Amino acid sequence: MANNRSTSDKLLQAAVDLMAEKGYDGTSTKEIAQAAGVNEVTLFRHFGTKGNLLEAALQHNHYADEMTKLFHDDLVGDLHADLLLISRTYHKIMNRNRKLIAIAQKGGSTLPEGVQVEADRHPQQLKKLLTEYLIKMSHEQKATITNPEIQALSFMWMHYGAFNSVLSSNVLESFIEESTRLFTKALTT
Repeated sequence: MANNRSTSDKLLQAAVDLMAEKGYDGTSTKEIAQAAGVNEVTLFRHFGTKGNLLEAALQHNHYADEMTKLFHDDLVGDLHADLLLISRTYHKIMNRNRKLIAIAQKGGSTLPEGVQVEADRHPQQLKKLLTEYLIKMSHEQKATITNPEIQALSFMWMHYGAFNSVLSSNVLESFIEESTRLFTKALTT
């Protein structure tokens, strides 16, 4: 079983690397299999299609599950501290998955529907988690929330914009600290 896992991981990584370089449509299953050091039949046996392979890469590497765990296990009920942790975790995950995110962004309408659904699941889950968190903070009178979904989206878009700006680590950390301070102040005054 460990050998099958290793083969799957190699195929997932090869797919992400090649598709980030050549695009989804510009990458063949033969090239992916060759880069992973397996034959094309092995790719089809593990994933069936190139679309299924990319969908599995999104499921395996993206952030919905990791962020859900963070919201349930690591937040302490302090708006500023929690938003800092959410921001830092978001950027760590997004930067770790930069190639995969670029594939989803560039693929547009050429990506199979299952891939787009999986790519969309992650920001939708984060929006849900943030919205629920902001509502909770409002009920506990730790924040003034007027439209929790829009406020959650604003927080996400701010950080997604920073991610797309490809900031240096020092500038990114300064951005995270300052934007979180401003966002916290806006929700508590």
